[in-house]
Amino acid sequence: MNQPTEIRIPDIFRNGMIIWIVLIVAVLAGLLTSIYTVQAESQGVVLRFGKYLKTVEPGLRFKLPFGIEQVYVLPVRRQLKQEYGFSTPGATNPNQFNDRRGREIEKSMMTGDLNAAMVEWIVQYRINDPRLYLFKVLDPEGTLRYISESVMRTVVGDRTVDEVITIGRQEIEEEARSRLEAAVKKYELGIGIDQIQLQNVNPPPPVQASFNEVNQAQQERERMINEANGEYNKEIPRSRGVADQKIQAAEGYALKRVNEALGDVASFNSRFKEFLNAPDITRSRLYLESMKDVIPKMGKKIIMDEDASQILPLLQLQAGAKGGLSQ
Repeated sequence: MNQPTEIRIPDIFRNGMIIWIVLIVAVLAGLLTSIYTVQAESQGVVLRFGKYLKTVEPGLRFKLPFGIEQVYVLPVRRQLKQEYGFSTPGATNPNQFNDRRGREIEKSMMTGDLNAAMVEWIVQYRINDPRLYLFKVLDPEGTLRYISESVMRTVVGDRTVDEVITIGRQEIEEEARSRLEAAVKKYELGIGIDQIQLQNVNPPPPVQASFNEVNQAQQERERMINEANGEYNKEIPRSRGVADQKIQAAEGYALKRVNEALGDVASFNSRFKEFLNAPDITRSRLYLESMKDVIPKMGKKIIMDEDASQILPLLQLQAGAKGGLSQ
């Protein structure tokens, strides 16, 4: 008859050591799962049994262990960005298109004048409400990407290709940022839009050369207009200066002539007044004054009485003198 086999229980179990080991492991696990750190540029969102509990600031924090409370740390003070139509090497954004075809489709747009344009842009944003960011929308960054593309296509579609590529870039950035900000608030993504920046905006490759020629022609036209304006601004002031000088000279000459005429009139009136008082004396004086001015200019003259028949022979010595003889 076989005797029953005796089962030996290890001493460790007999003395209760295993219980102590289990307790120590549990305590260590509890400590490890109850301590966490929130970085300086982040905030922590604490969940208890999967339900939102609170939002905590940076620092060393404690929570209930063993998965009772969970913490999601979000970089709320860091500026984030999404790139559209291109991808910076090493970018880690999971919503970024990494294949060339996806980027080409994303940046291909139609302008308001039915021309094609290749538009690349950047959206810079921040997480301003961690609770909405985590729980309101399933994929807030993916939703932001779709909204941003829709907004940019709408804004570009309202403008001509020249505005999109050249003169209207700043207006497009401002309007797109305003529209995108309103959309993310409407959908409660918990995101704030800081800035939208247009990067490379070009026509499609098949028409790139023609578009460059048009741009060069426009730049040449602007250059010639600027040169013409420069010549205009140089010549017009000079011409105005010459005209003002001539006008001032004419005005001075007119004033001189007027003053001379007024002087002559005053002299005539004065003489006329004297003439009325003594006509014969005034007439003789005027005659003599006139002869005084005229005769010296006539050269050498001999004045004879009309009854004289001849001149003394002595006077013929002066026949060769300057001025000659006259009667």
